[in-house]
Amino acid sequence: MPLRFFHSFYRRRSQRISLQSTKIQMKQIVKILTIVFGVSALWIGLLQTSVVPENYTWLLPLYLIVSLGCYGLLMVGVGLMKFPTCPQEAVYLQQDVREAKELLQKKGVDVGSD
Repeated sequence: MPLRFFHSFYRRRSQRISLQSTKIQMKQIVKILTIVFGVSALWIGLLQTSVVPENYTWLLPLYLIVSLGCYGLLMVGVGLMKFPTCPQEAVYLQQDVREAKELLQKKGVDVGSD
């Protein structure tokens, strides 16, 4: 009896989590589509008016793509500069590697030398 309760509880919880993740994904899609339509409307508006010369207006999507690429590279660089070091986690990882090597050596697998 208790196992059925936990199983049904787990199933309801996992369904609720999957619905929440679906809602989050839909919010992201709506946000992205809103931005795309907004930029498209702005670009078409600039094409229709003579605020910006027509020669430059046709290049705006290219400028936007290049700018987004530069922004992405900048964010990757900043993320790499701020990447945290975790010396304690490195020690744990080395312990795990040693344990795995010992286990494999006991089973007769050649793991090489240090």
